[in-house]
Amino acid sequence: MAGSTLVSPIASAQARTASAKRVSPWREAWRRFRRHRLAVGGVVVLGLMILAVAIGPLVWSVPINEIDFAAMLQGPSLAHPLGTDDLGQDILARMLYGGRISLAVGLAAMAVAIFVGIVIGAIAGISRGSVDAALMWLTDLFLSLPQLPLLLLLIYLFRDPLKEIAGPEFGIFILIVIVIGGFRWMPVARLVRAQFFSLREKEFVEAARALGASVPRQVVRHILPNSLGPVIVAATIDVAAAIIAESTLSFLGLGFPPDIPTWGRMLFDAKDNIDFAPHWVLAPGTAIFLAVLTINFIGDGLRDALDPRKVM
Repeated sequence: MAGSTLVSPIASAQARTASAKRVSPWREAWRRFRRHRLAVGGVVVLGLMILAVAIGPLVWSVPINEIDFAAMLQGPSLAHPLGTDDLGQDILARMLYGGRISLAVGLAAMAVAIFVGIVIGAIAGISRGSVDAALMWLTDLFLSLPQLPLLLLLIYLFRDPLKEIAGPEFGIFILIVIVIGGFRWMPVARLVRAQFFSLREKEFVEAARALGASVPRQVVRHILPNSLGPVIVAATIDVAAAIIAESTLSFLGLGFPPDIPTWGRMLFDAKDNIDFAPHWVLAPGTAIFLAVLTINFIGDGLRDALDPRKVM
């Protein structure tokens, strides 16, 4: 009887240890993420925004460019829940349509930045000597360039040729995505390079190298999957930054044309009527604020969840 009382706590401790070992890192990260209330709230709000812009135009099927001078600059009402602009166009319809473009620009520009950053950072991190030095010199060069003037210059030079090739909407979309993504990859490249420097000397990579694994196999199967945590966090930051960049370009008049509403373009069109129609500014401004805030909250939650040193 005494022996059983001694063995039982040991057996239960071993069982708990074995159970803890069976928990995958991603499940543990998900548990930590759920404990981050602001991040979970951000997911809910962002999900509702995506759902609204995805199915909202189907439910609220008011033409986005329908002009009604009799209803110009009206405040919120049953007919126009968010009011109208200076041409009598329904702001809610334009908000729902523009949200698709603004969020799509953020996600697409993030994908470009993450792809370029991972490629350059991985090559620099797995290489040594001149290759690494050249890529880091290129990264430092891009970091030192004044981004906003170059964004404006590139869009001014290439928007008309791309409009003729791909159409007015898709052409400017491609250009804005490439230009914004092309100036957001540098932090990702530095992050991936640092991760590769840390991981390429680990025991599991050394074991794969000793077993004859090629360099691409070491990168794809061993190093890169273990570097994805910080990259995912950087991706959320890039989405928010891309939305702000698109809004800035549209606000300066070098984004999408007036007949293609985005949240930034609506702010640009509303700037001269703030005193007469504050509702016109509040709608897109609030949408941009909520999108950026929720994405940043999600990024904070992912950072805490994917940090193995964090105890929650």
